[in-house]
Amino acid sequence: MTHFPTTTDRQRLWHPRGALCAVCQQPTRGFGWRDPHRSQRPHQRKHSRSYFWFCSIACQAFWAARARESVAMVDLTEEERAAVTATMQRIALLMEEIGWQTELAGLTERQVRALIEEAVEGFREAMADIAKSQASEIPF
Repeated sequence: MTHFPTTTDRQRLWHPRGALCAVCQQPTRGFGWRDPHRSQRPHQRKHSRSYFWFCSIACQAFWAARARESVAMVDLTEEERAAVTATMQRIALLMEEIGWQTELAGLTERQVRALIEEAVEGFREAMADIAKSQASEIPF
């Protein structure tokens, strides 16, 4: 027996409930991208295409530009390297507070959590700033 997708099934495929932006990890707002190179065939899995969701047009445009440049993103791009550098500066400020002599094994759980949060937040903010600076003007 063939299963025909209901409206709810179709909505579940396109709506990014609970998803985070693929560029900056903010909550998504309905901007999406689907891999145009994978065809969906009946014998393949139901979700054979890659879907990515974004918080803004700037993040979506940034992702689409990177997807056009390479099919597989294995190495860090120049933008990601710049974001890592910006993140290192933020982590260095936190390490000044903790103390550079402290060994990693000697950090408390609170300090490790603070380092991880600073790294993730710093990278996310830097990638969002880069995406906004490279976004072209919207014609409408």
